[in-house]
Amino acid sequence: MSRPSCHLPFPAPCRRAAFIRRIKRFTVEATALEGPDKGTILAAHTNNTGSMMGLLRPGATALLSPAANPNRKLKYTLEGLELAGAMVGVNTFTPNRMLHAAWQAGAMEEMAGYSHFKKEAVIGQSRLDAHLSDGNGDLWVECKNVTMVEDGVARFPDAVTERGQKHLRELMSLAETGVRVALFFLVQRSDGHCFGPADFIDPAYARLFYEALDAGVEAWPYEAHVDETGITLGEKLEVVRP
Repeated sequence: MSRPSCHLPFPAPCRRAAFIRRIKRFTVEATALEGPDKGTILAAHTNNTGSMMGLLRPGATALLSPAANPNRKLKYTLEGLELAGAMVGVNTFTPNRMLHAAWQAGAMEEMAGYSHFKKEAVIGQSRLDAHLSDGNGDLWVECKNVTMVEDGVARFPDAVTERGQKHLRELMSLAETGVRVALFFLVQRSDGHCFGPADFIDPAYARLFYEALDAGVEAWPYEAHVDETGITLGEKLEVVRP
């Protein structure tokens, strides 16, 4: 039986623009490529605090979605950037949304059988992205967005992340108590054929990642297909081991 599909549409109407630069941590500028204001410089919010290594290239096509709040100062949100003819999703809220949508659609076998889903759940001193439960047990999940691929391997993180290291330690501590815990990596580009930590960027994270796997933390790297309509969940990727 085929797996149910899972698609997250972008807010409409999305706009295509030519990336200019990142001017602040949460702001980028791009030139409108279409519409009556073609050629106008648009400012857009980006929630991606990573380096977005290899993606912030002047002239690259950027995909901007309209802000839900018309009174927001920045009228657009950066959803994707084109690389080698394909769109790469950079919105870091997407993995959380995709995880919930996949649970609702029954699109990921890892979450089969769980009847309750709570976002932003607290356990002890930790706040994790999702808590799933049923009569047989609990599942805690932390979500990560992946935008970097090196030699066909999807890699995370794209910058040193002390926060990510902290999450791994928290997940290991939970796993040691017998609780089921997992990391969901959404690879928002289609040229990654397997997944591994970026040891050349954050060796401490890479070391902790493999320690977490050995401690019982599950890793769920899934590719995503991004186009101007939205994001579709793809296949699960193999995790590479050193």
